[in-house]
Amino acid sequence: MITKPLVMGIINATPDSFYNKSIADGLDDAVSYAGKLLNDGADILDIGGQSTRPGSERINAAEETERVLPVIEAVHEKYPAAIISIDTYHSKVASDAVAAGASIVNDISSGSMDPEMIATVGSLKVPYVCMHIKGTPETMHKNPQYDDIIKELLDYFIAQTTTCREAGINDIIIDPGFGFGKTHEHNFYLLKHLDVFRMLDKPILVGLSRKGTIYKTLGITVDDALNGTTTLNTIALMNGASLLRVHDVKEAKQAVDLFMAYKNAGAPHDKS
Repeated sequence: MITKPLVMGIINATPDSFYNKSIADGLDDAVSYAGKLLNDGADILDIGGQSTRPGSERINAAEETERVLPVIEAVHEKYPAAIISIDTYHSKVASDAVAAGASIVNDISSGSMDPEMIATVGSLKVPYVCMHIKGTPETMHKNPQYDDIIKELLDYFIAQTTTCREAGINDIIIDPGFGFGKTHEHNFYLLKHLDVFRMLDKPILVGLSRKGTIYKTLGITVDDALNGTTTLNTIALMNGASLLRVHDVKEAKQAVDLFMAYKNAGAPHDKS
């Protein structure tokens, strides 16, 4: 059970992330960037080799492995105590990454893009981030519609977490998948009602960092979206988020610290 919200820092071993400051340019840069995120307070490092932004192109498991495995091995060697998550929907990449030092699998598809994924994670005995996506990264931005988005996601997570448990996955984290087959209106509505997902009794991961819902709503660029990210991360914490997946770790940790001070505040005992 997570008693204090955690911060997951993003390291992209891919040339086409939507936020280029999170892209590691070679092994030395990846290790250095990992050190910066850890120094800023990251509880988890999330390493991915494939962009899943809307309209991004797919790469196969072999190419993804070539991107991420050297990074995971180098970061794990330099920082053996660091908790590393592999961001992938390929089961082969997941198993190779865990062998190289990763200890969490973060799958945007919850097994829907690789039928071997859930069984593989069950055999690996590591925590699994089970995310909701409507469609695929190629199609998810094309007019997504829901009759009742909260009910649909609840039904989805009930079914998926049952499947995960039956496969031997004991530690399941749910991720509503902000931006993955959701309009900006869907994202704000999900955030407003995030506390509903507490009934699933699973940690809730929120990934809103610098996304279009922030910078397009504000009419700014992704580079200027830090303040908006912190604002929505704070709302997410207030509504039950257990993990924040972010590009900017220091600011997210500050949001968590202030949220915990607010949450734990008792009546002051002023001296007269």
